[in-house]
Amino acid sequence: MDPKRLSSSSQQQVRLRKRTKREWRPLEDRSCTDLPWFLLFTVFCVGMGSICGFTIVTGGAARLVFGYDSYGNTCGQRNEQIEGVRLSGLDHSDRKFVFFLDPCNIDIVQRKIKSMALCVSLCPTEELKTYQDLKRFAMFNGSELCSYELAGHKYPGLPERFTKCPKLPVPPSKPLPVFNRCTPVDISCYARFAEAVVTFVGDNSVLHRLIAGVAASKEIIIGLCVLALVLSMILMVIIRYISAVLVWILTSLVVLGSLAGTSVLWWLYIDHRLYGNDTSTKVTKEGKEEVEVSRDSSQALLVYAVAATVFTIILLLLMLFMRKRVALTIALFHVAGKVFIHLPLLTLQPFVTFLALLLFWIYWILVLLFLGTTGNPVQNEETGLTEFRLTGPLQYLTWYHAVGLVWISEFILACQQMTVAGAVVTYYFTRDKNRLPVTPILSSVLRLVRYHLGTVAKGSFIITLVKIPRLVLMYIHNQLKGKENACARCLLKTCICCLWCLEKCLNYLNQNAYAATAINSTSFCTSARDAFVILVENALRVATINAVGDFVLFLGKILIVTTTAFAGVLLLNYQRDYAEWLLPLIIVCLFSFLVAHCFLSIFEIVVDVLFLCFAIDTKYNDGTPGKEFFMDKALMEFVESSRRLERAVERGRSRVKEAVSEGAEMKPMAPGTSSA
Repeated sequence: MDPKRLSSSSQQQVRLRKRTKREWRPLEDRSCTDLPWFLLFTVFCVGMGSICGFTIVTGGAARLVFGYDSYGNTCGQRNEQIEGVRLSGLDHSDRKFVFFLDPCNIDIVQRKIKSMALCVSLCPTEELKTYQDLKRFAMFNGSELCSYELAGHKYPGLPERFTKCPKLPVPPSKPLPVFNRCTPVDISCYARFAEAVVTFVGDNSVLHRLIAGVAASKEIIIGLCVLALVLSMILMVIIRYISAVLVWILTSLVVLGSLAGTSVLWWLYIDHRLYGNDTSTKVTKEGKEEVEVSRDSSQALLVYAVAATVFTIILLLLMLFMRKRVALTIALFHVAGKVFIHLPLLTLQPFVTFLALLLFWIYWILVLLFLGTTGNPVQNEETGLTEFRLTGPLQYLTWYHAVGLVWISEFILACQQMTVAGAVVTYYFTRDKNRLPVTPILSSVLRLVRYHLGTVAKGSFIITLVKIPRLVLMYIHNQLKGKENACARCLLKTCICCLWCLEKCLNYLNQNAYAATAINSTSFCTSARDAFVILVENALRVATINAVGDFVLFLGKILIVTTTAFAGVLLLNYQRDYAEWLLPLIIVCLFSFLVAHCFLSIFEIVVDVLFLCFAIDTKYNDGTPGKEFFMDKALMEFVESSRRLERAVERGRSRVKEAVSEGAEMKPMAPGTSSA
């Protein structure tokens, strides 16, 4: 045989293998994906842990937990001399508590206490009104509340007592359980600090009543939070059975609302036009300004009415052309309800994710506080107090830590998306639902940990690259509020908005890329490209599902919040032993929205993954032997109805063509012509 033919045939076989390899093969082969990104993420996490270790080794963690005085000495231990700082290097083994000479001296801008701090052996449990009381407390309890160089028995007569002794009267205080700080029992002096942090109220009485309301209604708050949790779980089940009625009712309400709004605007315009014509002749004698105002109002109403008419026409056309795709949304909602019945543990995913995020956030805040007390001792020029600050290259540790907050948080959320996608893919591509794995969610978690952590790390890093610039721009915008000109303000807001839109688009693409990885075990870029091609091929379906589905789920969240709030009003109004119940109601509403958002977001992820699986199924299978569908019965009915409709349309077109061809054949000969 010709060697050229052999080489060409071998090349064709190679191409065929590549083409076959690019086909979707659900759950057939597994391999590690994006391994370099997993190694990079591991190195980054080691760096995060090294920051925590650095703060512990250098004493920052000990200074935060045990506290330190204004001379750089850590309370409760023997200290080393700090060069250039007087009264440093003291032995505070028997002085375990931090006492502030003026605990109510708050820096509103920096949000910290500016008072001098000392290490004492005992916090004053009773109010000390005079310097004689300070002397008596030092002599009887052995706890000197003035600066270390002052003798306790000389407090009343020392001239330095006004600057180096606590401000009188000294309020009674108790040490905090973990952080050994002497905290005043009466927290009224912290009203300004609360105002600086929360920017809530300036009246202490209002704050006290709100706090009392929360304390008195804690049982009701817990009960309402449980109610929101139960309502969210019930709604996810109900959507399966009433999805058709719910979607069509909401769609009809939107259409009717737009028609009604357009009609009202046209009625207002016509009425204003007639009324303006009647009154214009009366007003022209008084002046022309009122006539011009009337004309401007009429023109504005005309613009609004025309814009509403255009919007309504576009909406009606979209509903007309997308009515079949609304049926697909209903079918996907129905199948999603079945998924939760077969995989009930999916409802626990929000709790697991929230617990993981909560633990990480607590760790991150603790390390951030450690960093605040780590570094070299620096004397504050304004107060003269010794503070610890990171200098030189070490100051970038805080920025590294901040990037870690965003990346690791996004990584945890991406792990949830990959876990849910893996479980839903296993459900969809298992023909016999009775032969599902015993623990498909656990199997999905194990596949994620074994094969796809690198893919999740890469996807979350891409989101981080977009989110960090947006957060930086938001911070700049807040810092320059009232100082920048209108052009700069508009430019900043435009950039923030564009980055937010890009982040949302990338989130949606990443979610589908994770689903593609769960199906085909391909790398992130390959999965994102494959998912993007599928989504582009079904662009109208994607738009309908996102528009109708997101709107339905948003209304579900509003329903849960309003139901919980209504129950809260009834229960809180029944309790008459306190005056304020606004803050408990706000807490309940926020928690109910958070719970509803977590649960319905899982539902939304399930619907999106089901759609991607459905699109892949219809692209590579047609129901013939050897290419049977994987889809559920509800989706099969949708496909069959779509095929019947397409066949009916084709038959109509063929009849039109036949009629046209018959008319052309029976057309009479033109006059003046004759046969040969």
